[in-house]
Order: sequence, then structure tokens, then C-alpha cells
Amino acid sequence: MELQQLPKDKVIMQHNMITSGRYDFTACQLDILFLLLASLEKDDDKEKKYNLYAKDIESITGREWHYNQLQQATEDMGSRMFTIETERSLKQIWLFSGFEYMKGKGYFTASVSPEARPYLFELKNNFTIFQLKSVLSCSSKYAKRLYTLACQWRAVGKITIEIAKLKEMLYLKDPKNKVPEQFTEVNAFRKNVLEISKQQINTHTDITFDYELHKKGRSFHSITIYVNYNRVNTKEVDIQTSLTYQKAVSTVEAYGISKAYAELIAQKYMPEFEALIEQIKKQKNKSQIEDPAAYIVAVFQKKKYLPKK
Repeated sequence: MELQQLPKDKVIMQHNMITSGRYDFTACQLDILFLLLASLEKDDDKEKKYNLYAKDIESITGREWHYNQLQQATEDMGSRMFTIETERSLKQIWLFSGFEYMKGKGYFTASVSPEARPYLFELKNNFTIFQLKSVLSCSSKYAKRLYTLACQWRAVGKITIEIAKLKEMLYLKDPKNKVPEQFTEVNAFRKNVLEISKQQINTHTDITFDYELHKKGRSFHSITIYVNYNRVNTKEVDIQTSLTYQKAVSTVEAYGISKAYAELIAQKYMPEFEALIEQIKKQKNKSQIEDPAAYIVAVFQKKKYLPKK
């Protein structure tokens, strides 16, 4: 089955405020969001409507999507808001202003709300990079969210966060305690959220995910999430080749670089690659980082690290 619009190796850039924001989307609604993010172009005008194909999700994941399922998901998305909190304010926004299903065409259109546009287009250096195929391949909504959060933190390899704060991000806990908390027992939280997410992320994505719970006094208080790159299918690992090298190849590929270029960079230029990634994160000129893969390849070709095709 051919994809209608999107390549399977499509890399998504998502604003960190969305990555770590507080919202409650179902797995289907998250997939609609990710399809939209994968369809965005930097020069899109404010009136553009985005065509989203159910067949794209089916092609990538192998799961069948029905239009009545999608219609129910988009109908409910209208009442689901994002809560974005900064030091200066707490903002509530809705990402979509409307959907339209085209009969007999195999796709539906999505319109972006004006309030959401800054969080979709004005990324600057405040974004998370992750793979469309990886996030769509996870079926649990918690696995999808934890995968994107892990990708935000993968540059440092691990992050420690209060369990209560993480549960707020996942919409399992109301910071104002007006709605009952879900999975109050740590074993329930571990079983229904963390372990399912760990299994799906480690099976279907380009990273490895692990965690450790920490106590404060007699109660569990915080969680450390560990993130390392790895191949999606560990059976493909060549035991004749250095694991360090293979992880380096996967690291480079995660940024959308072709396998051939990734292998060359991993073999000879990893320090230069890591330095360039740090430079991109600090980059103030948005136009240079809209397509990180193309930018990295262009820089390395200019320095004659990579051949031009």
C-alpha cells in the first residue's frame, strides 16, 4: 500500500510546549495531530486546510482505521484543550478550528485555529524531533506521549521528574484536584502506563526507554526516565559490529539522515555531528533548521565530510 502524501521516514518537529503540555487526547486523536504536524510546511498561509489520509496511518502502522472512528475522534477534539503553562502565564488553547470529510475521496481536511499557529510554526530552537513511523506504531496513548517526551530529553540521556508532574502532563492528575486522580496506586501506574509504554516504545520506535521510581520518605515521589537510541528491531544487530557504532548510526538516522550518510558520519564524524546538533538547538535563524536533515547534510557536504549525490 502506497502512502498518499507522507514518506515512511518522515521526521516531525513539535513545539516543546505541545510535547510537555497538559492535554488528554485518545490514541486516535494523537495520530490525527501527528499527521497534521507531518503535513505542515513553513510557508503555509493562515487559511490553508490540510488533507489527512486514513490510508497513511494504515500504511505505516498496519492498523485499519474506519471513518466513523475518525469522525468520532475529531468531533470530540473540539472540546479538548491544551493547557500550556509558563513562568508568565497559563494558556488554554484548542489546536483545531474545524474538520471536513470529503465523501468518496479517502481523506478529511483539518483547519488550524489562529491561537495554535505559533505552537505549530514558530518553533525557533524550541522543538522536539521524532519519527512519524515510531509514534504512530505505538498503540497506547501513554506510549505515544512518553515517546515524544523521551525524544525531547534524549540529548541528555535521562531526566528526573516528579511523578505528580508527569501525571499532570498525561492528564492523569488534575493540578487543582477537581477531578479524581487516575492510577493512584503506584503499581497501577506502573502496570497501566509505564510498563505498557516501555514495551511498545522499545519494540516499535527508534529509542530505548527505561525508568526508575524513587521514594521520598515512604512514598514514591519521582521518576527517572532513561533514553538511549537503538534499532527498532534488535534482531537486526550485527554482533560482528561495535554496538557503540550501531547506536551512533541510529542516533544520526533519528534526525532523518539516510542510512548511507549516517554510517559514514558514525564511522568518522560523530564529534562533529554532536557539535552541529548543539549548534542547531541554539540556532536563532529559523529558516536554517526547518529541515534538520537537509541542513546537516549540506553543512557536512560543504566541509567535504560527505560526498554529493
